[in-house]
Amino acid sequence: MFIVSRTRLTQFKGVYRSKLPLWVLKFSTTTSRHINPVFPFDVTDELENEDLQAEKKKLEKEKKKLEKNNKNGENGGDGGDKNDNDKKQPFRNFCFKCLETSGITFASLVILGSAGLLYHKLYQVHVADKMYNAFNQGDPAFQLTMHQRSNNNGKDWVQRPQQELLDEIIRGDIIGRYFLVIGEKGTGKTSMILEAIRKINGENCTFLDAHADPELFRIRLGHALKFAYHEDYIGSLFSIRGPRDTTAILDIERAFNELEEVAVKRVKATGKPLILVINNAHLIRDDPDGNNLVELLQQKAENLSGAGLVTMIFNSDDYWLYERLKKLGTRLEVINVRDLNREQSVKAIKVARLRYFQQPISDELANKVYDLIGGRPQHLSHVAGHADMITSCHEIIDGEKTWLLNQCGLLGNNMDDDVMASGKFSSSAMLLMKELVDMDRERIRKEFWQGLLKRESSARNLQDTDRNKLLASSSEHVRHKLPELPLWRARQIMTRPDFIKKYDNLNIFAIDSHSRVRADSVPMMRAFHEVASQPGFDDLLERTVQRISDIESLGRTRELVAKDLLLGDIIVDGDGEVMKIDQYEGEFRDCSAENEDEIKMEDINKEANKKKWWNRRMQAFGHNYIPPEYFNRDISQIKENDGDPFLDISRAQDESDGFKNKDKEHENTREG
Repeated sequence: MFIVSRTRLTQFKGVYRSKLPLWVLKFSTTTSRHINPVFPFDVTDELENEDLQAEKKKLEKEKKKLEKNNKNGENGGDGGDKNDNDKKQPFRNFCFKCLETSGITFASLVILGSAGLLYHKLYQVHVADKMYNAFNQGDPAFQLTMHQRSNNNGKDWVQRPQQELLDEIIRGDIIGRYFLVIGEKGTGKTSMILEAIRKINGENCTFLDAHADPELFRIRLGHALKFAYHEDYIGSLFSIRGPRDTTAILDIERAFNELEEVAVKRVKATGKPLILVINNAHLIRDDPDGNNLVELLQQKAENLSGAGLVTMIFNSDDYWLYERLKKLGTRLEVINVRDLNREQSVKAIKVARLRYFQQPISDELANKVYDLIGGRPQHLSHVAGHADMITSCHEIIDGEKTWLLNQCGLLGNNMDDDVMASGKFSSSAMLLMKELVDMDRERIRKEFWQGLLKRESSARNLQDTDRNKLLASSSEHVRHKLPELPLWRARQIMTRPDFIKKYDNLNIFAIDSHSRVRADSVPMMRAFHEVASQPGFDDLLERTVQRISDIESLGRTRELVAKDLLLGDIIVDGDGEVMKIDQYEGEFRDCSAENEDEIKMEDINKEANKKKWWNRRMQAFGHNYIPPEYFNRDISQIKENDGDPFLDISRAQDESDGFKNKDKEHENTREG
């Protein structure tokens, strides 16, 4: 460390001060302390020179003299101009700085605006390119991968009549229409659409599943079209407000507007329209928000299909969507999808069995499966995946019967008035179910008697074994015929027009595009027969309907209800007339506990009841569900050319004519 004492510094000052360099003399206090910050005094104070002080004084004198000359004007007129220039110099500096600041600001704004505008243009191009690439060849919404695994890349596919039409639509051969594919759940609608998309490897096609929430529908539509609804837009950094602050309906409108621009470019390049498939469209709720969404989709389908740009395909299980689209549909075409027939079902069972177990099955077993559960592809695929196919068929029928009773079970005459809405819902379903069962029984009875007439034999001479053989032979290799009703007639039977859509949504009854009502499936029709075949069903239904009528009568203020009256009681009305109850018109109902036990429904989950019905199902269809009195009729009353027993318009007209005749007879009786 550099340490110097005060005595030696004094000598250093006196002897060597004239020989010190200038940089040493000009050391500042900070510099000296920086050399050694522990100095007890300032080095520059000790090393200051007298010559340096004199030089400073000389410079100060010259400065004062120069200032004095400027004041006295010794330099002539230049001094005044210089003073004026000195006064104007601050203003000039201020103006220059303002211009400089303005130029910098303007240049910054130009650069920022140009960058924002360039980003906005590039973003629009990027959005259009993404949507354009969404219709390239590939797997739309990753649906084809699962479909190809299920049908072995088309090798295990069972061809159906509607498949050729769907292939033409997906290929873009049919222009100027949009389509509604309607059918019951599990009939293979989605599989046929995916099979058609697979054949062209997804070119010009996209696929999405609908949802009840419009926000989720918006997200799924954006995923299918690769449209982000400007959620990744960063134009706000350039003070450009993005269009995201909006509702789901407006976002869907923007997506279709962008799709229209992309479709114009795509159609020019390929010459074929784009295909947009909306699967499970029935999941959209039948409420104001859902109706607004359906209306928007239909308007876009009408406009885009009319221009030949986009063909939209709606896939629905329920009837209400068809009613909604029919109101405004001018280019709408409906494709009905039904169950497989016997030949197609047998082929499908064999193919599925080979895929699951790599073993063939006999035609007899495949036909037996079809006899039990019909040709619903969903049920056939489920049964083929089980080792015991017959047991699986029985389980499907039991499941349908359980579902029916859980949703529409009758409550009886002890129903509380607080649950009358549930009682109306269940009784209406059971009334319609009973009518379908009666129609099916009548059809089977006619087929039975017509078979007897053709064989020229008498029904009364047949034994039970012969009757079973005849029914088995008549039902062999025959397609299932589910009884049908017109929609207006079904509403008459239920006396309610609003419940039928709920039954359709619950997969109890089905309504096709021709407004025909029937059981949702063959297993559900078997469940109808088994529930209606129970001994106390008719009585329980009658009591439930009567209980509903009694509860409604209590709410009518203008109806006189004679309650707790006995024979011989006297009633005096407001006019003073005296009425005596001396007779009772009608039948007295026995409400004892023994009679109530007779109308209880059997427990379908008991093993004894399961085995009973399983054994009966293995017999002929008609002999299982038709009471014996249906066969104990005079053969002379049956004509060979009897018409279809379904309740159609002609039958309804006959019934109305019969009612009119009865009314006339009643009026004649009153006049007499």
